[in-house]
Amino acid sequence: MGEQKIIKKKKQKQKQKVYNFTAFFEPAEEGGYVVSVPSLPGCLTQGETFEEAQVMAKDAIELYLQTLCDLKEEVSFESEKTIISKIPANVCFS
Repeated sequence: MGEQKIIKKKKQKQKQKVYNFTAFFEPAEEGGYVVSVPSLPGCLTQGETFEEAQVMAKDAIELYLQTLCDLKEEVSFESEKTIISKIPANVCFS
């Protein structure tokens, strides 16, 4: 029981700050959504509804970041100035 208190105290002492991560929600053929986070390679999840996919994405991002922290690896944050836009382009089909 004493060990659990020590672990909780260590977690409480860690500095925390909220960052925003861009997530792509792509409709899956079988239903639901597949979610990817481009700035965190390999960070993928899915949900049966958009709302569930959002919850799962937040969980996946936080677990990914905690793993990097535990491994003392650098976290790559995306720029707050990043602009995401869809660009129309003509496509020629033969």
